[in-house]
Amino acid sequence: MQKTHQNYSLYLNILREELVPAGGCTEPIAIAYTAATARKVLGRMPERLEVQASGNLIKNAMGVYIPNGGDLRGVDAAAVLGCVGGNADKSLEVLLDMPEGALEETKRLLAAGFCTVRLLQSPEALHLIVEAIAGDHRVLVELKNAHTHIVRIEKDGQVLFQADDTGKAEDGCTDHSCLTVRDIVDFADTCDLEDIRPILGKQIECNMKIAEEGLKNAWGVNVGKLYFDQGKFLQAYAAAASDARMSGCNLPVVIVSGSGNQGATASLPVIVYARLNEICEDRLLRALALSNLIAIHLKSGIGRLSAYCGVVCAATGSGCAMTYLAGGTLAQIEETLTNSVATASGIVCDGAKPSCAAKIATSLESAIMAHKLAMSDRGFRSGEGIVMDSVERTIDAVGCMASQGMHETDQVILDLMTKERTV
Repeated sequence: MQKTHQNYSLYLNILREELVPAGGCTEPIAIAYTAATARKVLGRMPERLEVQASGNLIKNAMGVYIPNGGDLRGVDAAAVLGCVGGNADKSLEVLLDMPEGALEETKRLLAAGFCTVRLLQSPEALHLIVEAIAGDHRVLVELKNAHTHIVRIEKDGQVLFQADDTGKAEDGCTDHSCLTVRDIVDFADTCDLEDIRPILGKQIECNMKIAEEGLKNAWGVNVGKLYFDQGKFLQAYAAAASDARMSGCNLPVVIVSGSGNQGATASLPVIVYARLNEICEDRLLRALALSNLIAIHLKSGIGRLSAYCGVVCAATGSGCAMTYLAGGTLAQIEETLTNSVATASGIVCDGAKPSCAAKIATSLESAIMAHKLAMSDRGFRSGEGIVMDSVERTIDAVGCMASQGMHETDQVILDLMTKERTV
């Protein structure tokens, strides 16, 4: 795909928008960012916080540890920590540089009932409203559809900011409908490396660093170490990164599709594969561009948050990149994608937590098998389950199944997690 192609700048913009650093799991971080923004607009420490969060936000904040938050978990903890010590100007790295005493003050305020949390009934999976109140003054900050996409700010009833999404994607980012597997491969083959090097170089640096931390020290149940000791290095590095970040490590991860776990899964196996096979950095950069864009393409039809585990999309991207690095054809890359989603699409998301590392390893097992089958020109065919008669129609089928078919599954999972339904 030449620079003059109408989609070249769109593909580059998608990479720039999606591959950004985040410190901690992006759902509690989005909550902390919104609360920090509310305090900033209020101009002082509020006397109380009122938080309304969609079910998927609550689900993904319940079981994951917060960077610089000690043993704290949950929507209220993320909101209060962000309000007390977060830096709203640092976006998804809002909690990485906390002032001294912030954690202790957060725990005191939580014990005092400073923050109330209610379920926000919304058709949007990612939807949050934070209100900061001090005396007669009240600030409302609303976030929707993406982890930093603030759509409304009000102070004392006056609208200070309202997002204008006219003619734009609902999350404020580049429309992903331009993505196709064929054009992604073309872009990876022909793009100017200097256009992608700064983006992907940061992904390599950040994600390898947290993976090495996960392999070196005790985080979660150390799924990554288990795979490393078995010599399964492709799975080990990605799982180790998740081990660390799901358990509160404050090292940033370059995310994909709003998720650090997906960012780690779409990048680390590809990096390790290239290094084990002594593949040059330029070729690695092209493979990473392909992996990330395929992961984004798959996830776009599903939505930011759903009952469909997003690391399946990211692992599929990695599998396709392995086929690319092994000299596979377009047809074999498409076969890898089909084989992977035909196998692992049943993995559900029951929130962010330490066991995500195991789901990453499991999804990568499937993706590696998918890659090996494709390189032997073997794969699943149309009419077999959700496999359709073209790779793009198969991607559409996955999106339909996840966004529509698994809607009730998502609600049941949330009910079980919040003990609203007995077993």
